[in-house]
Amino acid sequence: MNGAVHEAAGGVYRVVLEDGTSVDASLRGRLKQQQRTGMQVVIGDAVTVEQIGDAWAIKDVAERQTELVRRGRGGRAAKLLAANLDSVLAVVSARDPDVSVELVDRLLVVGESSGMRPILIVNKVELPGAAAVAAMLQELYQSVGYRVLLVSANTETGLDELHDLLCSGTSTLMGPSGVGKSSLLNAVDPQLDLKIGALSRKTGTGRHTTVGSRLIALACGGLVADTPGFGDVGLWGVAPEEVAACFPEFQEHLGHCRFRSCAHVHEPDCAVREAVQDGLIAESRYGSFLTARSEAGDVAG
Repeated sequence: MNGAVHEAAGGVYRVVLEDGTSVDASLRGRLKQQQRTGMQVVIGDAVTVEQIGDAWAIKDVAERQTELVRRGRGGRAAKLLAANLDSVLAVVSARDPDVSVELVDRLLVVGESSGMRPILIVNKVELPGAAAVAAMLQELYQSVGYRVLLVSANTETGLDELHDLLCSGTSTLMGPSGVGKSSLLNAVDPQLDLKIGALSRKTGTGRHTTVGSRLIALACGGLVADTPGFGDVGLWGVAPEEVAACFPEFQEHLGHCRFRSCAHVHEPDCAVREAVQDGLIAESRYGSFLTARSEAGDVAG
């Protein structure tokens, strides 16, 4: 029988079958030996299960269409968040906690490297001082080509558009703790009643309120991958020479450098660097590119 993994904890996987029923299944021994990114099975995986007596086992895992993966703790292992997503929503807050373009760029690059064009969600736009920050982010990232939604879980600003995004296919809200991901999901679907945490008074950052990974079924029909928040965002499985492809505004300049193997770091007659000098590529974005490329080289080495 075929189904999809909706929750994983302690080696037990909750699989929702095609008929809508769910079973708790374990992983067959041979599958544990297969090489997969991060983990053998994660939420979103399409699987085949079989019943053995009173127990269920996952006997096969289908090839993944997409993998949302980042560098894990310590930088030497992959952290796979979810598989087979249709869209990734990178969520930050305009205030409390404050946002940086470096963090936004990291989230967007992780989404791009996973084969999906992320959508930027800027939450808490109702807070004092948030309007200017939100406007800056909207101007910068729309100019790059990203779709940007300014929202507020408290005042319901932008929630209709967010509702439409979440109710179509399988998506995830990806971002650090404290930016209001659970609050946004509760606002879109009040029946969820997800736990919401407060900011740490000491650090000004969010506490993790989501401690495991699961697929949440919304009343409107969409599925949302609910994963723990994180602020340490790094690429995994991307070679240094592939990082430029994760920056959409670089695309029209690639291939126009003097050297075919141009790294866009210090080479003469580099079309990307010239675009930065001409104001066609934001200096902050180029700085994020250099950081991501350097980190990709560290992992590859």
